[in-house]
Amino acid sequence: MILGGLADDLTGGLELAAMLVAEGVPTVLTTSAGAAEVVTGVEAIVVAQKTRIAPAREAVERFGEGAAVLQAKGARQLFFKYCATFDSTDDGNIGPCMDVLSDRTGAAFTACCPTFPEYARTVFQGHLFAGDRLISESPKRHDPVTPMHDPDLVRVLQRQTTRRVGLVAQDHVRRGPQAIAARVAALRDAGVPYAIADAATHEDLAALAEVCVDWPLMTGGSSIAAHYPRFWRQRGWLGEAAAKASLPAVSAPGVVLAGSCAQETRRQLERFGERHPVLMLDLRRHAGGTDQVGAAVEWARSRVGSGPVALATSADPETVTRLQAEFGVAGAAAMAEDLLGRIARRLREDGVRRFVVAGGETSGAILQHLGIPRLHVGPFAGPSLPLALDVDSGDDPLLVCLKSGKLAGIDAFEEALQAMSRSPGAAA
Repeated sequence: MILGGLADDLTGGLELAAMLVAEGVPTVLTTSAGAAEVVTGVEAIVVAQKTRIAPAREAVERFGEGAAVLQAKGARQLFFKYCATFDSTDDGNIGPCMDVLSDRTGAAFTACCPTFPEYARTVFQGHLFAGDRLISESPKRHDPVTPMHDPDLVRVLQRQTTRRVGLVAQDHVRRGPQAIAARVAALRDAGVPYAIADAATHEDLAALAEVCVDWPLMTGGSSIAAHYPRFWRQRGWLGEAAAKASLPAVSAPGVVLAGSCAQETRRQLERFGERHPVLMLDLRRHAGGTDQVGAAVEWARSRVGSGPVALATSADPETVTRLQAEFGVAGAAAMAEDLLGRIARRLREDGVRRFVVAGGETSGAILQHLGIPRLHVGPFAGPSLPLALDVDSGDDPLLVCLKSGKLAGIDAFEEALQAMSRSPGAAA
């Protein structure tokens, strides 16, 4: 096996796997280290777990378990996938997970490259940008769980680890692989084992990928990993591109389940609501004992036969702040995830076979409630369409789209549901 991916949420893991599949790399996505143990016959496995906002000790333990399985399968490189907006807190979990992976692989050096050009997430002089704004001036500053108030990723990462953090700046990246390698060597000689890597374009990412493809550990967004297969083939590690995975067309009922409170998700819900029914769930009523699950399932059951519907716990920043004050940050998030997960399980029993899920933590919770440990992944067709098939659904296929709450266009929900009904991946 060439690459073992470890993702800190389900949407990012699916995105990474889909980008590899699009480059002709046989890849399977699993939701636990244990589920990865039985996977065979692929060049890459991505283990995606709900660790982004877990206690650091728990995240480190689960990353260690995942790394052990992937190393036992002979992975040449471990790749730590996190969000393009570097979602984390001063307690972790990017730094602590990098530490454990560095120790397990014996990596003398690794870098962080969260750049995602397709959605204008770029890094310049170590500072993260969303479009033309510093990340700290973007809507990300209002994130209810991992707000970004400091755009300097060198500082952000340094607060999460005791190991020194440096910078591979744009002037090195733009001069190409030799200049990048020279900068990396200088940092290593100075005793700096980690660095933030500037990048703005796919040309930048390709240059960085050429340098780090041989490293035992790399970290970042999925866009840099999408450049790896070309270099794998040059080294003889990978044959000619395999036929792109084709997922079955599914015309059974479809639903959108949104737990993300990102501005983009709220806008996408508003657009979806112009054509389809949307039910906004009330966490306070749920906490007070009202049967929100049963009521929501009855609401969906009476409508989904006529077309897709959406159910959401998404809320504006002011509402989220009030809920967090009442139930705690972790408590409010867990309550929303549990509510949507239990609704998803009931809807599956009612015949829903297309699920579009917005939000990484929400995606993890829903796959847990649906009992899905492994997924066949379709090729990447854009951030709004990362699609996968439940491996164990057999003759009654179930498709999921796990979408980042912060990404994709305003019509993402409609586009994903339509793609599921026309053999997603076959035309990609």
